[in-house]
Amino acid sequence: FPGWGSQSSKVQIHHNTWLHFPGHNLRWILTFTLLFVHVCEIAEGIVSDTQMKSRHLHLFLPAIMGFVAATVSIVYYHNIETSNFPKLLLALFLYWIMAFVTKTIKLVRYCQDGVPFSQLRFCITGIMVILYGLLMAVEINVIRVRRYVFFMNPQKVKPPEDLQDLGVRFLQPFVNLLSKATYWWMNTLIISAHKKPVDLKAIGKLPIAMRALTNYVCLKEAYEEQKKKVEDHPNRSPSIWLAMYSAFGRPILLSSTFRYLADLLGFAGPLCISGIVQGFQNTTNNTNTTEKVRDPSNSYLSSEEFLRNVYVLAVLLFLALILQRTFLQASYYVTTETGINLRGAL
Repeated sequence: FPGWGSQSSKVQIHHNTWLHFPGHNLRWILTFTLLFVHVCEIAEGIVSDTQMKSRHLHLFLPAIMGFVAATVSIVYYHNIETSNFPKLLLALFLYWIMAFVTKTIKLVRYCQDGVPFSQLRFCITGIMVILYGLLMAVEINVIRVRRYVFFMNPQKVKPPEDLQDLGVRFLQPFVNLLSKATYWWMNTLIISAHKKPVDLKAIGKLPIAMRALTNYVCLKEAYEEQKKKVEDHPNRSPSIWLAMYSAFGRPILLSSTFRYLADLLGFAGPLCISGIVQGFQNTTNNTNTTEKVRDPSNSYLSSEEFLRNVYVLAVLLFLALILQRTFLQASYYVTTETGINLRGAL
């Protein structure tokens, strides 16, 4: 955490939200995925441990330490990024290397012991090897783009024009992925609005990318491209619809993707509830039978056995509902923002 005190390298701007490093969103997505896989690893270890005669802490304690380490890594990275002190990312890079090597050794050992692919622990370890490898690649890309370790001339960065303007207080495009998903950056405005009525000065100006003139120029350029394409076809006229799709198609597709993911996660609720009810019914029917005890030498769970546990299904239901609402809210936001930009351009 020396990055917290690295104010000497920080560019003096009004907002402490400037994201300096490439691959920012990919890193946050990979870290969230890693945290979810760690949760699955912890649950798998606890479920396996409960089916044995004695306690085996090694089944879940390392996973808990890995979850804490992944959480610390993203907090550490956030402070390094907003402070623009990339040399401190080397510590994180070394951690990804060690994690990748140790998980790879673990995976190779499972292969040597003949653990089948159907076992959940084997699948979790393989996924973690992939995630740690991708996080290593993200760090290497930061080194390559910013040229800050093995290069003589590091890349000089300049804050966006919006962040240099004291009048711009709409920070959604400039905050990290977690703050974007939860709108955490709006807390200051909400607290001030709770204390006294908010006026236009407190709201501030729109970012350049959301202003009508910017979007008008974008749509006009797309329309001019349409006119050039139909010059050789006298019977055809330029299409304003194709121009709109060319200028604003990407956010529309992104919004649709978020909505489809939210709709797919909507199936998780009924499936999890059905599994929980069935699990309680099986528990009631088997109250008079002897509980099955697993052999410590064969402590591997299959995915099917793992998903029969009602507590696992309850946690999955909770996470699925949170993720569903997050995707749905993101879809609403992107749709609303794109609609405002499109109407301003027209």
